[in-house]
This record gives sequence, C-alpha cells and structure tokens, in this order.
Amino acid sequence: MDTDTKQGRLEPRAGALFDEGELPMPARRIEGEPSTQSVPRLMSPVRNQVELRACDLDALLPTDHPARTVWAFVQSLDLAALYASIKAVQGAAGRPAIDPAILVALWLWATLDGVGSAREVDRLCERDDAYRWLCGGVRVNYHTLADLRTEQAPWLDAQLTRSIGALLERKLVSLNVVAQDGLRVRAAAKAASFRRRARLEQCMAQAQAQVQALKGELQADAAASSRRKQAAGERAARERTERLAQALATMQQIERTRPAKKKRPSDHEDPPGGAAAAKAKPESEPRVSTTDPEARVMKMADGGFRPAFNAQLAVDAPTQLIAAVHVLNLGSDMNEMVPMHAQIQQRYQRTPNHWLADGGFTKLQAIEQLAQQGTQALLPAPKSRDPHIDSLLPKSTDSEPLAQWRARMASLAGQALYRQRAASVECANAQLRRRGLYQFNVRGLRKARAVLLWHALAHNLMRMASLNIAFQG
Repeated sequence: MDTDTKQGRLEPRAGALFDEGELPMPARRIEGEPSTQSVPRLMSPVRNQVELRACDLDALLPTDHPARTVWAFVQSLDLAALYASIKAVQGAAGRPAIDPAILVALWLWATLDGVGSAREVDRLCERDDAYRWLCGGVRVNYHTLADLRTEQAPWLDAQLTRSIGALLERKLVSLNVVAQDGLRVRAAAKAASFRRRARLEQCMAQAQAQVQALKGELQADAAASSRRKQAAGERAARERTERLAQALATMQQIERTRPAKKKRPSDHEDPPGGAAAAKAKPESEPRVSTTDPEARVMKMADGGFRPAFNAQLAVDAPTQLIAAVHVLNLGSDMNEMVPMHAQIQQRYQRTPNHWLADGGFTKLQAIEQLAQQGTQALLPAPKSRDPHIDSLLPKSTDSEPLAQWRARMASLAGQALYRQRAASVECANAQLRRRGLYQFNVRGLRKARAVLLWHALAHNLMRMASLNIAFQG
C-alpha cells in the first residue's frame, strides 16, 4: 500500500485514499458456499423478447428448391376450368376465392412430400417454409384443400393427357414402347367393416331408426346450440344410412354375378363327387364393407389379404413418364391389358409398337387383340405342367399372332426389349410407394382415382425436371 512509516506506525502518504483503519477488508467466505470467482458467466436464452425481422417469403427458399419447380409446373397447366368455377367475380359481392394455382401447387408439393391429409397440409402452411412460400401469404383451410383434391378428377385427367400430348408434339416422348403394371393399394376400409347381407339389413334398419329419432329431437329442441349439435348428429347418421344403402346395392350386384349355388344332395343321395365332395367346405357368403362398399379384399404383395384397390399404370418405357392410369376393385390383372391399350389410343391417337407387362397380364385372347391393333405384346408365356414342354415353342393350336409372340419372347432382341419393363414401370411403382402410396385415405373408386392422378402428375413433374424438359404452357 502507498504509505509512509513514522514513529512506528503507518501514516497514509499524501494523496492516499484510505487511512489505516479504513482499509477495505476482503469479504469473508462462508464455509460451504462456492466462491464467487468460480461461478460461470452465461448468456441464457430469453424467449419472451419481441423481435421485428425484415424478411420476405422469397428469401426463405434457395433458388434451386424443388418447390419452385412445382410452381413453375403449375404455371404451365391449363387452369381455365378451375377459374371458371369461381363464383366471386369483380364488381359483385362475395369474399375473394383462393387462387386455384396455390391449391394445385400445395397438393403437388404435398404429394411429393408424402403428405396425404388435408388437415396436415393446413398445419404445414403455418410452419413449413416451402408450404408458406407456395401460399405466398394467402390463408388456406383444409376444407377447400380436401374438396379440390377429390372433386377435380376430370380436370386432373385432362392435365395428364395435355402434358404428355405436349411432349409428343415436341417429339420428347414417342409412346412406342409402353409398360403396364398393377399396384395393390390398401383401402381406407377396415377388415372388420365387411358384413354379410343379414347383418347389413340389420344395420340399415338401426340406422334408419336413428335418423328418424334425431329428426324428431331436432324439431322439438329450440336451443340454437343444441340444434346445431343434433343437426350434425343427424347428418352423420344420414350419411351412414347412405353408405349402408350403397353396400346393399353392391351386395345385390355381387349376388347377380355369382354363379348359382348347386343343389345340396339329400341324406339318401350320394354327392356327385363322392365322399370327398361331401366333405368339401361350402362356399362362403359374400361380404361388403359398410364404410367403403367399393373396396374388395385382395391378395397383397406380402401374401396377406386386405381391403384394397388395384391401381393400373401405363408408362412410357424410355422416359418413365406415366401416360395413363386406372383404378379398379378386381385383384386380377389378366383382363386389364386391352382396356389400358384402348385408353392410350383414345388419349393420344397413337398405337404403341410394343407393350410390356408381367405374367399376371398374360392372356392369349388379349395378345391377339393387341396384334390386330398393330401392337406387339411382350409377356412371359405361362409354363406348362409338363416339364418337358417348352412354353416358348409354337403349338399346333396357336394362331399366327400367338406363334409370333412365342418366337419374339424366345429371341434375344425380344428378351432385351422386355428387360425395359422392370426398369420403367417398376421404377415408377417404387417412386409412388416412396411418396406414401401404401393406403388410400379416401373412400370409393372415384376419389381413389383422383388421388392416383395427383401422384401421376407429381411423378411426371419430377421426371421432366430430371430429364431437363422445360415446362411449356
């Protein structure tokens, strides 16, 4: 310390700050408490501080983000039919409608993103930058999104034809080699919803009684809030009654197409097939789903049996672009080659030179019909039960188109061409599976076909982007 010594004691030097008795004493540390010198200094988060950030939506996405490609593709589509359906016009009353281009872009991006729920898309428009960028500040709701997704199947079908037709005119697609395949997609109906006729009639009677009871309660109650709740319950019961009526109509159609039951032999008569026929399991009664009457139980790829739909794809083999789609509720593909071939001809006024399909489509009559149209079918020949018989050798009963088909499948050129099937349509199937097409979350063939068309347009969008094909309106 700055002090002087005088007569045995310390004297403060001139200019000193403290006398001897006024010297600051160091703080005593209580035993057990940590030293202040060992306490770390931290910057802790403060999340309730209000901030104002200068940011535009366009700066949220990079210039090469796929959402920008989706928007460019939507700008090339013909949206005139969607604009014509808007009732809010200039100079008239009414709230402005959401631009259909925004809704179409949202569903295409959601399909690529593997999102199939309108409510989830609505939530993503609030927190995801790509969805927010596509919205551009416009608020959307899940009702509008859900309606556009399933009610615009004719417009989607026309856009699929228009996009492929434009590529045909630019000679970027030829449709000379077309590959077809079927894809089993799980239906929204549960296995427990399938009922036999007796149970359907019982459920129908209960549903009708419930509708009548709710209508009576609705007329007797005067409270507005209670009336709204009862009206919602009455509407749900009425919709269930309509589904049950559709299920009963489907049951009648199935029963008409089923073969007539054989007369059961009496006790004193021997069955036609002997004792083995007598022990045979009786044919089960048909069952129909109460939630999705058009769904059918099919054998899936893993060997199990579940309610499903059969999604058919026709793909241009060189480019892997989906040219035609179809949805049916039959598990077999054997009769689907001729209808899909006719659909290609009707859409594009072109007849493919070669048609590739797997063994599930092999039908001799269909091969002959395609040959009459000028298309050479390449399908595996069914193997004979006799291992000594080569299925690729011409048979005495074969017509000329069938003999040419067997010779074509036995040739090296035919085998090399057939290998394009797995590299084209199977790849398209895998892409649709990767984007979540394992189960339809809509009911009915019409809505399922609309969802499949969204997947087809989204797939073609990404294929054209990967092939560096410019979008043209």
